[in-house]
Amino acid sequence: MKNDKKNQTEKEIKNEEISTEEISADFEKENKEEHLDIAQELEKLQEENAHLKNEFLRAYADAENTKKRCAQEIEKNSKYAISSFAKELLAVADNLHRAITSVSDSQKTECKNLLQGVEMTEAELTKVFNKFGIQKMDIIGTHFDPNYHQVIQEVEDKTKPAGTIVSELQTGYMINDRILREAMVVVSKGGK
Repeated sequence: MKNDKKNQTEKEIKNEEISTEEISADFEKENKEEHLDIAQELEKLQEENAHLKNEFLRAYADAENTKKRCAQEIEKNSKYAISSFAKELLAVADNLHRAITSVSDSQKTECKNLLQGVEMTEAELTKVFNKFGIQKMDIIGTHFDPNYHQVIQEVEDKTKPAGTIVSELQTGYMINDRILREAMVVVSKGGK
């Protein structure tokens, strides 16, 4: 009987071993399926991560470009904000210059103090213009450029090449690197 019990216990252990092997095979099969699911999920997440990273980089680049454009706009606005005000002051500068040039040599002694006051006012206005980047164009003797000059008259002058500016009727001004007001000029025609 002991032997029978022993044989029966061995059979049960073998049955348990078979059951363990079967369980182990089932577990491995489930484990492989689970690994495939995890691998697929990981691949999807990596693709999504790459897509989001790409979108982030594009958005960042766009933000940087916008930042640069805004900085350029701010710089441009600060440089040229006074343009309309400066244009209005050009008439004052013109009138001061006309007042100085209208005084004849014989009147200079009679109006000495007045003339000095007007000259000092013109000089002060020129300093303020220079401070804010407003400069007179020095154009007499240069060649006509339609971007900077407006021709009012042409005169015959065989001594100068055609298109040479011989006189200025209204002074042109620049503000920094932009034109504030075109110069009104007289150019030569004729010459070479």
